Amino acid sequence: MVRVKLILIAIASILALGSAGIWLLIAERQVTQEHRAKFLGSSKPYPTSGGQKMNVEW
Repeated sequence: MVRVKLILIAIASILALGSAGIWLLIAERQVTQEHRAKFLGSSKPYPTSGGQKMNVEW
């Protein structure tokens, strides 16, 4: 009986630690993407539709 309880406690703790680790990895990736967008992003939006057609210069 004690052995079954220890196995269940071990399984529950492994699942809890695994889910916490996955959650931390996902949260860190989102923060990294926000920092990257802030650093590499432009200060104003550049619309790309309805503009002039490019002329070839010879």
